[in-house]
Amino acid sequence: MRYISTRGQSEPRDFSDVLLTGLAEDGGLFMPAAWPERSAAEWRALRDLPYAELAAVVIHPFVGDALSLETLRGLCARAYAGFDHPARVPLVQLDDGVWVQELFHGPTLAFKDLALQLLGLLFEHVLAERDETMTIVGATSGDTGSAAIEACRDRERIKIAILHPDGRTSEVQRRQMTTVHSPNVFNIAVAGTFDDCQDMVKGLFADPKFRSEMRLSAVNSINWARIAAQIPYYVASALALGAPDREVAFAVPTGNFGNVLAAWAARRMGLPISRLVIGSNRNDILTRFLSANDMTAHGVEPSLSPSMDIQVSSNFERLLFELVDRDASATLALMQAFRSTGRMPVPDAAWKKATSLFRGMALDDRQTEAAIRRIHETTGYLADPHTAIGIEAARVAGVAPVVAMATAHPAKFPDAVERATGIRPSLPPRLAHLMSGTERFTRAPNDLAAVETLLRAFVHRNSTELNEPWGTAA
Repeated sequence: MRYISTRGQSEPRDFSDVLLTGLAEDGGLFMPAAWPERSAAEWRALRDLPYAELAAVVIHPFVGDALSLETLRGLCARAYAGFDHPARVPLVQLDDGVWVQELFHGPTLAFKDLALQLLGLLFEHVLAERDETMTIVGATSGDTGSAAIEACRDRERIKIAILHPDGRTSEVQRRQMTTVHSPNVFNIAVAGTFDDCQDMVKGLFADPKFRSEMRLSAVNSINWARIAAQIPYYVASALALGAPDREVAFAVPTGNFGNVLAAWAARRMGLPISRLVIGSNRNDILTRFLSANDMTAHGVEPSLSPSMDIQVSSNFERLLFELVDRDASATLALMQAFRSTGRMPVPDAAWKKATSLFRGMALDDRQTEAAIRRIHETTGYLADPHTAIGIEAARVAGVAPVVAMATAHPAKFPDAVERATGIRPSLPPRLAHLMSGTERFTRAPNDLAAVETLLRAFVHRNSTELNEPWGTAA
């Protein structure tokens, strides 16, 4: 399998190179040069596989010759062994035609674990084969950071630095990052929004000298391996509900577009997905695009669903590339226009292609709390704010069956859930220490040079310092 950049100015790469490179040198995102597809008979043959085995089989065509299927099976088995639920990604029926797929049974209680637990092992495997080290840099709006840290902590060949918007995550989300005291982990609280953090990560990669010196790689969903590792749970739920002999729809709460893009990729591989509904909060750029071809970035507003507080959805570039028939020059021009003006002039033909499959729906904070309350009163299900938005999106899909993706455990957002339902969800016992642990992170201005200085100091510590946690105790 070879990969090309959405902007057409980087050399094609294999899976291992894409895994370690993350963002393409031209600023674009890597995509498969050709899509693997499966016949109906091949999908049926996957129906009875345990999740780890299913994941290996679904992901392997994207890996190509970089890893054998046997090796990938072993890595998937290790990645998902620690999940709390034996089904890993269980389905729960809410009412007639509406299901929830719970993606939060991993170590950090969020869907990001399903990709990042595997990515940590993939990084380790490829780096050992090449006898190399690297520095992972990521931006998080809440859940990616803790999942990435959990996957990469204490690994000898990896240092990991995560940027989060200071004061704009839930306390549980922040503490899941900042109470990890592993010496290869560095948390940076940036005075800005998630979009600022994401721009900063892209800026780090855009500096060739710094990128080479630090041996940078990405853990955000700009890394194609993240998308590939999210495809299997869509396959699992679709097969459980009758695919390929029955169409299935999905409703996905999303901010950076990576999760729903994985569903689109499953459809591109031949899975019969009839509709994809995007759930947004007050930061509703994706909903505005789908309803009126209005891709205009506004200021990011804090909300009850902070993982979706995003206006620049990086993975939309991958869909855009497909919507303009893989025209890299057109993709580059549209992305440059968006960067310079804050508005993306998507051609009508491309927009109509998107709306033939995608729908959008947005809830503000008041509506989100009302949704949490209504869902609990009518079904008994306790949903976090992101999942509640996904469930409400499922109700406007207009087709059945539809699966809403439960992306986080309600205990990650206890205040919002308690206000809506009167019930304060508890963290699992294994995370009971979280609220009393000492936090370590470093605050930084919204300034690329300042962050580069911090990262350089982190990466170039001497050997005696490597045994100590990095950052300032809070």
